[in-house]
Amino acid sequence: MKKHVLIIMLLSVALMYSQKKEKNGTVYKEHPAIVAVEAMQQADIAGDVEKVASYLSDDFKGYNGITRNKNDKGTNKEDFLKWVENRSKWTVYRSLSRNGQAYPDAIEYKDGKTWVQTWDYLKGVHDATGVKVEMPVHNLYRLNDEGKIELAIYYNYPVGRDIRSAFSTRTNGTLYNEHEYINKVRRMFAAFENNDLEKAYSYMAEDASFTGLEMPVGESIGLEELKERNKKFLEKYEIESIDVVGYPDLLHYEMGDGYTVQSWWNFRLIRKSDKKKFVIPAMYTHDFNDEGKIERGISYISTKALDAK
Repeated sequence: MKKHVLIIMLLSVALMYSQKKEKNGTVYKEHPAIVAVEAMQQADIAGDVEKVASYLSDDFKGYNGITRNKNDKGTNKEDFLKWVENRSKWTVYRSLSRNGQAYPDAIEYKDGKTWVQTWDYLKGVHDATGVKVEMPVHNLYRLNDEGKIELAIYYNYPVGRDIRSAFSTRTNGTLYNEHEYINKVRRMFAAFENNDLEKAYSYMAEDASFTGLEMPVGESIGLEELKERNKKFLEKYEIESIDVVGYPDLLHYEMGDGYTVQSWWNFRLIRKSDKKKFVIPAMYTHDFNDEGKIERGISYISTKALDAK
């Protein structure tokens, strides 16, 4: 049996290697084409239209690599240079650099064409709207026999949609100052104030997550860990009162159909060890699921004042 297995494995390896074809070109880490492409890119970032033009062939075409338009005829040299000029007017704080440890490749194919593929990181701000442009970009360039860029293909997130949207004024839902979800948040904090923890936690979904100002970005805890943290906190501090500041808001977002209550509070606390009193301001946001339970909570509160002597 082992012999049969070994023969099958050897045959599989032989088949894999037999499927390889002859080399179709050579990949270079350093190449004059890379120098030309990166020089053109930096001229583009600087808004130097004449310098960009010097790297492009007269029959240059640029294409959006993620378009669904089957009839896309691309952008010619003249229109591309206009786009270079306009971008320099519209955006500020622009920069383009290699993305992390990535570096461009130059590929010389046997048919004589040379391609350069780049992985970069673009930064900038659209000056009129304040939309931040910060994203990885991947581009392909084909050079002709004279070393001029004759084709560019861009595989990038269409940040232009965000910019175009920012020029319009539109609503994104409804703001409420009275709502059942606001009532739930008020009842939850009233339960915490009166040490009715079972009722307080009843407003939260079992799979809810919680994060806060004093937690690392991206980190969150579940309901059981929240209960444990609150238990340890209440062993050291007595809640004298939790007082609403102003009034809570409920935001019903049109995009995503989400419900979020944001509220502001003053926590009046007494440290059990020495009876020292504290007033700690806090802001919370609570997202509600389809069952009307809190599925996500974010606390904007600093507990540093509690370390005071």
